[in-house]
Amino acid sequence: MSETPLLKVSSLSKFYGSRIGCQNVTFELWPGEVLAVVGESGSGKTTLLNCLATRLAPSAGSVEYRMRDGQFRDLYRMSEAERRFLMRTDWGFVHQNPADGLRMTVSAGANVGERLMAVGDRHYGKIRATATDWLGRVEIAEDRIDDQPRAFSGGMRQRLQIARNLVTSPRLVFMDEPTGGLDVSVQARLLDLLRGLVNDLGLAAIVVTHDLAVARLLSHRIMVMKDGHIVETGLTDRVLDDPQAPYTQLLVSSILQV
Repeated sequence: MSETPLLKVSSLSKFYGSRIGCQNVTFELWPGEVLAVVGESGSGKTTLLNCLATRLAPSAGSVEYRMRDGQFRDLYRMSEAERRFLMRTDWGFVHQNPADGLRMTVSAGANVGERLMAVGDRHYGKIRATATDWLGRVEIAEDRIDDQPRAFSGGMRQRLQIARNLVTSPRLVFMDEPTGGLDVSVQARLLDLLRGLVNDLGLAAIVVTHDLAVARLLSHRIMVMKDGHIVETGLTDRVLDDPQAPYTQLLVSSILQV
């Protein structure tokens, strides 16, 4: 891993009136590191993810990102156009519902190709060849390249969304419950695929999940959230095998009892 973090988050807070979305969240994310944010529904993990990904403006705090020139920029002091460019090039965002991250009325190939065009690719043959290659990497048959996502199963749509996000070789990917709503067998296949791609590409990722098995399989480090606060953080295996915070102990024991 690099000796310089990719993301620096300081005292990040989001309030909805008197209700806490997240409060005083501080951490660093390193290149190639996968961080899981876990907690029960309503713990604040999706609010945190959306603030980090500039989809939701925080009430206080800062999020600094290391640009490709090595300089850190405060995301919320960048222009909207600069942030949009980051989302199209350096970042990916994998939604729980793939329909939120895909254009459902254009072909699978066009969904992948649009990201390539956003970074300046214009040669149709090269774009189609790259899209075909990426469909293969996410286990979608080449002969489905001209089919629309609405003709795909839920698992195929999620794999297509992953291809769309990773085709531009982003440095940071946000994932919001990436296996949520899928059958167990489909989840396992998708997790294996995701783990392989993240390792092969050296991606940094922040994964929000309520599923501790997903966190264990994908992440190097874990943050446990409750009521908008981080109650425990550490290496994934350490936190899950020897939880210190009472809330984390409760989370882990509830899984073991199932």
